[in-house]
Amino acid sequence: MNKLIIPAVLVATAMFAIQNKRYFTMPLEKDPTREVGLQSVTMPPGAGNQFHRHPGEQWTAVQEGEVTFTVQGKPPQVLKAGDSNYVPRGTIHRQQNLTDKPARYIEMRIFDKDKPAAEQIGQ
Repeated sequence: MNKLIIPAVLVATAMFAIQNKRYFTMPLEKDPTREVGLQSVTMPPGAGNQFHRHPGEQWTAVQEGEVTFTVQGKPPQVLKAGDSNYVPRGTIHRQQNLTDKPARYIEMRIFDKDKPAAEQIGQ
C-alpha cells in the first residue's frame, strides 16, 4: 500500500514544483513598451503547465532531459537536450515533463511591458 501512496503524492506535488530562476528582465532597446528576459526552468518528473499564451515571443532551449511541447490542436513534440523552439505571440501551448527524470530548459522572452506574462486557457 505504501508503495502506491508515495508515487501518487510525488506526482501530485510535482505539478506545483516547477522552479524558475530569472536571470534578468529589462526594457527592450529602442522599444520601451516591451521587455526582454531570460530565465531557467527546472521541471520535475510528471510536472507541467496548463495551456496558456503570452503577450510576446518566447524561445526555449532544452538543456537536460525531455520536455513535451504541445501547441493546442497539434500533435505533441518531444524536445530533448540540445533541441530548441520558437513560440510566436499568442500561440496557445503547454510544456510537460512526461518522463521519470527532471528536465531543465532556458527561456528567452520578449513580452509587452506591464502585461501578465501568461494567460491561462481553459481546457
